[in-house]
Amino acid sequence: MNDEVKDAGLVVMISGILGGNRRADSFAPLADVPPTVPADGMEPGETSSSDPAPATAGNASDDTPAATKLVEPPAQIATTRDGKRLLPAEAIADLVLGELRKLEDFPSSGVSVTVYGFRNWNAMLTFAPFSTTFQNATRFRQAMPDLVFKLRRFVELEI
Repeated sequence: MNDEVKDAGLVVMISGILGGNRRADSFAPLADVPPTVPADGMEPGETSSSDPAPATAGNASDDTPAATKLVEPPAQIATTRDGKRLLPAEAIADLVLGELRKLEDFPSSGVSVTVYGFRNWNAMLTFAPFSTTFQNATRFRQAMPDLVFKLRRFVELEI
C-alpha cells in the first residue's frame, strides 16, 4: 500500500472522528472542549435498580399517588489543580469507547477497553473473535493514541 492511500485513509478516519464527512482541509481549528461525562455516572438509557416496589393488595385501598423517590443532587466531580477531571478507570474506558463508537464500522459488541497506568494513563483495545475484520481492528487501534492524547488533556486517572 503506498503512502497516498494510507494518508487518504487517515484523513477519512480523522474526519469521521472530528465531525462527519467534511474534507480535512475544510476544518476550523479545534476548540479545547472536554468530553461529556454523565453527571451521575449513569448512561441515559440505564435505569435505577432500586425501582419502587409494585403495589400490593394492602396498598390498593390508598387512592394517593405512589410516593416518588427523592433525587439526590449529583456529587461534585473531583478535579485536579490544573482543571482535569479525576475519573476512575471504568469511566475513562466508557469515554474512550463512546468516542470510538463514532467511527464508521465500529462493532456494537465484542469490544473491550482497558485503561491502565497512572500519570500517563493509556488505553488498550481488544476485540472478541469475529466481532470485526482484521483491517478494521487495525484501523481502530491506530486511532487510539490520538484519542488517548486528546482525552489526557481533560481527564486524569483516579487511583
